[in-house]
Amino acid sequence: MLEALLAGEERPELLADLARGRLRAKLPQVRQALEGRVQAQHRVLLRHVLAHLDFIEQHLYQLTQEIEAALTPMTDAIIAEIGTDMRRFPSAKRLASWAGVCPGNRQSAGKRLGGRTTNGNPWLRAALGEVTWSLAHTANSYLAAQYHRFARRIGKHKAIVAVSHSLLGIIYHLLATHSAYSDLGPDYFDSLENDRLQRHYVRRLEQLGFAVTLTSPQTT
Repeated sequence: MLEALLAGEERPELLADLARGRLRAKLPQVRQALEGRVQAQHRVLLRHVLAHLDFIEQHLYQLTQEIEAALTPMTDAIIAEIGTDMRRFPSAKRLASWAGVCPGNRQSAGKRLGGRTTNGNPWLRAALGEVTWSLAHTANSYLAAQYHRFARRIGKHKAIVAVSHSLLGIIYHLLATHSAYSDLGPDYFDSLENDRLQRHYVRRLEQLGFAVTLTSPQTT
């Protein structure tokens, strides 16, 4: 939207349609916020702000590369502990339990209660924790989004364990299938939430006797 403003676009409807992620659920408010006149001095300020952001992103990219290089020994440590032949482990869940990043399975009256993780392999668990912590604070990725989602609900410490579990599951499947990693992206959970809300409201309207047809916001 800022780039379009710099290019001279001033129509709120067109600018708002450039919104991405969670903003798309608030298009009327976005259109209202974009109403007004952007003058030459505003564009000068915007140009400087965007240039500064580009500068920061470039340095963040360089820092991320250096962090990933520093984490290479950790990756080697993980492989050293689990090997490359995943036939040793019947499933990703068994591997997570062996590593000590699988939550306890304490139950009462048919309900699953929170429990401590197993002791597992302390060296592997420590390596996973370091990798997870770095990913959570440097990467714009699925695992980073997962960490922040968990951290809001269960706290940072438990979030590290939960994401370590996910990370080890990914490693297991990549090694077992000899495939390359494809990141789901930082917006993956937002899309799941949107789908869940759509199904909920469609079901409620149908219960009230309405026939519901969903139309994409881009459709006119």
